[in-house]
Amino acid sequence: MERGKITVAGIGPGSKEDITPAVLEAVRGADVVVGYKYYFQFIEPYLKPGCQCIDTGMKRERERAEQAFAFAKQGKDVVFISSGDAGIYGMTPLIYEMARDEGASTCSVLGDSVVEIVSLPGISAFQKAASLLGCPMGHDFCVLSLSDLMTPWETIERRIRAAAVGDFVTAVYNPKSHGRYWQLYRLVEIFLQEGRSEDTPVGFVRQAGREDEAVTLTTLGQFDPEEVDMFTVVIIGNSQSYRWGDKFITPRGYYREATDEAAKPGQQIMMQSFRTILKEMKQPDVPRWRLWPMLHAIHTTVDFGMEECLWMDDRATETLYNKVKGGTLRHIVTDVTMAASGIRKGALDRLGIEVHCYINDPRSRQIAADRGITRSQACMRLAAEEYPEALYVVGNAPTALFEICDLVRSRKIRPAGLIAAPVGFVHVCESKHAAKTLRHIPKIIVEGRKGGSNLAATLCNAILTYDDAEQLRPGRDL
Repeated sequence: MERGKITVAGIGPGSKEDITPAVLEAVRGADVVVGYKYYFQFIEPYLKPGCQCIDTGMKRERERAEQAFAFAKQGKDVVFISSGDAGIYGMTPLIYEMARDEGASTCSVLGDSVVEIVSLPGISAFQKAASLLGCPMGHDFCVLSLSDLMTPWETIERRIRAAAVGDFVTAVYNPKSHGRYWQLYRLVEIFLQEGRSEDTPVGFVRQAGREDEAVTLTTLGQFDPEEVDMFTVVIIGNSQSYRWGDKFITPRGYYREATDEAAKPGQQIMMQSFRTILKEMKQPDVPRWRLWPMLHAIHTTVDFGMEECLWMDDRATETLYNKVKGGTLRHIVTDVTMAASGIRKGALDRLGIEVHCYINDPRSRQIAADRGITRSQACMRLAAEEYPEALYVVGNAPTALFEICDLVRSRKIRPAGLIAAPVGFVHVCESKHAAKTLRHIPKIIVEGRKGGSNLAATLCNAILTYDDAEQLRPGRDL
């Protein structure tokens, strides 16, 4: 009984440096090498004298597999070569399926012969492309093929959408051919529809590891599928991926974890919460000046509806923080003590800012009684006399917000800024509409009925800690 062997070997992307020692040893010992004729140029220097090479053209994979089995049944040591890793879009599945259909196992009788099947891994094209780009596959990733020759496009599109929704780094094989030109455009469209930012890094490498190798780094918004062909691997980053010089990086988290160790436990929890919120937001790719207070608002309320109802003047957070930094914003006035108590004392002390609330001031009680107005209105009138250029913060009473609007329009105050978050059912929406007319005052407004002192306070905290926004490190003053 003849004893033969089929070694299915991935020869890597194309350079001799990327062929593994195990594959080289198998090739050197082969009696027969079977494969697509294009790939023989990469292994010819290693073949032993007399080795028989069986090459075929494209789309004759099954014929090549049958030839491999035929030689193995004669007792030959056969190496069936495939580019990259033979188990990834390669020949290994075909060999095992053919053995299964003949009633074989990985080492069993086929007719009058015993044929052993061995699979040797190789460096896949996406791995080689990733190394040339930097480290784009540093976290969870998936690999897709856009070839619909053996997979229905409906199935491929479901997989594309799953990759986009799951925030996977995604490598794309068979991205484009002469007759299959629109599929890559559709993939980009789906990724953008599912919230992937236009700034997401995209790298593509043509002929990775070969003489005509070309490496390109761009963004999802700038990516042009017309620059891609069948010899190209495309890699799309996830929401954490970024470009550093000419390198494409997807962090695993080790460095961030190391830098987080210096944070106190409360801050570590808050940073983790912000990262969770960022992943679950519908529209995380908004400017930093908008994102930072939004993260604070969602964290405080556990209400992702804040994405829709948090309204801001252009660059309001940045403008107000610059006033703090420049020393022109030194006082905050709130309508109620609960809003005042929620503003972090550590931040106030660090920045030299004072908070004032007149709700329990005997003068406000007297003014309210004498003039038939609410105490919240009376508080704002007192504040106007003493701190006309403060940051005014309303977290409870729409009457306080209306009073601020009247004071501004009568030129009795010119606030450094305004946070408008009164809550309730009576005149709440109207007071916020009125606040929007204060054109020259930077404002953050919680639209609709939602609001509250805790929300007003956390929006203040977002302003006071805006310098932590770039590194996403909230909670410094906890």
